[in-house]
Amino acid sequence: MTRLTELPSLEPDPLTPLPEEVERYVEALQGLSKANADFARRASWAQIRLAGARAGSHPAEAHDSLNRIFRLGVPPDPPLEGPTRGILVTPTIARPADLGMRALASAWMPWTGKRFHGATATGDNLLVASARPVARVLFPSYRLEPLDDRRYAAFRFRTYVGPGQVDPDRETLKIDYDSDENPRLLIRDILDELVQIVPGAYLGKVLLRRKETWRLLGYFALQPAAASAPRHEQPVATRGEPVPTPA
Repeated sequence: MTRLTELPSLEPDPLTPLPEEVERYVEALQGLSKANADFARRASWAQIRLAGARAGSHPAEAHDSLNRIFRLGVPPDPPLEGPTRGILVTPTIARPADLGMRALASAWMPWTGKRFHGATATGDNLLVASARPVARVLFPSYRLEPLDDRRYAAFRFRTYVGPGQVDPDRETLKIDYDSDENPRLLIRDILDELVQIVPGAYLGKVLLRRKETWRLLGYFALQPAAASAPRHEQPVATRGEPVPTPA
């Protein structure tokens, strides 16, 4: 059990931390009591966003920190149900493409989160309305599902728990798109793996299958749609500078 008064001395520098300092701090957040659950969620979310912001200028440290945070997680408990709010934390692809992806995310981010259906162990992705014409060009025979809030649902998945593809010693929630209803181009070769860092803060890896090998494409994060967040909060991949942590 971690005492709240212990956290200030453990909090890593937001701009130039060591990966092991980030890991130690998040592990301490996991040890907070249920009475401090909201603080643990907000502080864990902030550490994920800060690492994503640092990835633009310090990719090696940021990727190591995110991997360490991910490996502290467990499959979501209780299982996720309903809509979640998502952010692209950072790509992990080759440097020129990484910078291009970050620039694109800064200008336009069509993905807003995922929706889970626990009873059927399925779900889908939530997209903004402007994603529809792009999807029709990329996937001409695929149709997005319109929702009441002017968003669209797309790319259904099934969920199950299993060892990580690149972290076989860790149990993860698999988010599997390999089904006939999804476009064959790219989508069916993607596998997301999600873990709960603390209740309400979830970190995921995006993996791409190439032949029989899985390659890490990037990190994303989810939190329940009802979780409070500042109005100015944006996906960290779109931010030029890190923001301070709640602590």
